[in-house]
Amino acid sequence: MKILVAGGCGFVGATLCRRLLSSRSGLTITVLDSLRRRGSETNVADLEARGVRVVHGDIRMAADIDSIGPFAWVIDAAAEPSVLAGTAAGGHTDRRQLVDHNLLGTVNLLEAAARWQAGFLLLSTSRVYSIPALVDLPLVERDGRGGARSFAIDASRPLPAGSSMAGISEGFSTAAPVSLYGATKLACETLALEYAYAAGTPLVIDRCGVMAGGGQFGRADQGIFSWWIHRWQAHTSKPLSYIGFGGRGLQVRDCLHPDDLADLLLVQMAAARGGEPHVVNVSGGSASATSLAELSAWCRTRLGPHDVSPSPETRPYDLPWVVLDHTNATARYGWRPIRSAESIFEEIADHAERHPGWLDRCGG
Repeated sequence: MKILVAGGCGFVGATLCRRLLSSRSGLTITVLDSLRRRGSETNVADLEARGVRVVHGDIRMAADIDSIGPFAWVIDAAAEPSVLAGTAAGGHTDRRQLVDHNLLGTVNLLEAAARWQAGFLLLSTSRVYSIPALVDLPLVERDGRGGARSFAIDASRPLPAGSSMAGISEGFSTAAPVSLYGATKLACETLALEYAYAAGTPLVIDRCGVMAGGGQFGRADQGIFSWWIHRWQAHTSKPLSYIGFGGRGLQVRDCLHPDDLADLLLVQMAAARGGEPHVVNVSGGSASATSLAELSAWCRTRLGPHDVSPSPETRPYDLPWVVLDHTNATARYGWRPIRSAESIFEEIADHAERHPGWLDRCGG
């Protein structure tokens, strides 16, 4: 089976390629990547050594996609992944670049998949869920791992539709604002669904929680677990701060290793049928939910002391608690994540010790 992985030299894309090849025989994988993201070039040689065809191209250019097909499946792992992209705090990516990368690129991939009669796997994000609705979730403080504290859902108060102690389900509000990044991904989901119905494209949309693992191009606004552990390993040369929500590090995210996502993709490709698109949350779920304070406690035990300062700053799009409920993915596909949060942290820490200049290399 021939598979195209758009953005396959990124952390998630490259990890998916490796896992897919090691898990299933008979796969032929082509990667299309612009290598725009700092650090993505580090994956080229390894992927090629594994038999992956790596093509330097841009999904914003339809001709770059057309020239390498056809394929049986397209995995869209190409995007500008920063929730701050297009904002003053987002740095190098302006609003038009964000839309072109995330929306126009996906349209070109969808059009190609329709012509090839290929299946389509769209990697979406938890950031499609409404920011005001997430901010308004009833929360309490609780004791967590390592003697640290964290936010948790307050089960004694009414919860909005689509939320429970297990997390945010697919039925949670997607009303604006969701950030420009989230809006482009939500628009991609809508377009993908329309293509699936119009062209009969087998389609699965995976709304992913925070991806994490060794070799991630950690940035504070993208791969927070990787960024935090790499910064901690660097000790005094890389300061750390708890920003917002009282400056205590109580904010919580789930985490998922791309290997677990790859295992699910194999099941989804086998099960997908034209005209029956599915949208599911894919995450480490409540079992992996970790606050920054809890992550710091883990780092202190594993890597030694590091000062963390409180900061009163409030940043746009920061959220106190986002944990995705993967119940539907489990029920539909018999899937659940295998890698624990602690094993993911250990993998990142090991990578940080072996690559002490990693954040500088990938712009973190």
